[in-house]
Amino acid sequence: MTTIALAQSDDDIARCFPVMRQLRPHLVETEFVATVKKQQAGGYVLVFLEKDAAVVALAGFRLIDNLVGGRVLYVDDLVTSDAQRSSGLGTTMFDWLAARAREEGCTYLELDCGVQRFDAHRFYLKNRMAITAHHLAFRL
Repeated sequence: MTTIALAQSDDDIARCFPVMRQLRPHLVETEFVATVKKQQAGGYVLVFLEKDAAVVALAGFRLIDNLVGGRVLYVDDLVTSDAQRSSGLGTTMFDWLAARAREEGCTYLELDCGVQRFDAHRFYLKNRMAITAHHLAFRL
């Protein structure tokens, strides 16, 4: 059985670290809970998919309002554990995010994806997303 829940307690946030680390290998386990809580204070929401009492997929998102898209659910993080990849759990999480965006009155669900992540590109295109922009960055 799978369930999706918000990670609000320190324990739930900490349980998400091993899966999040697969997407964000630079993260430090001893700093993870504090980092997530700091982001939560700014509107970040961490949600996890649990299967057989283990976190196997997760997403981090925030609601934003901008002139381009109006109200947007912006996905910062979306990952399924390596062991569970291609099992449909990523689609389950994606569908949950889309439903949440609709509940929140969003006109778009948006995310950025690394140019090297070809498998992720295929997943997003399969799930009805369109490539609409290039994300540019200037390191300070």
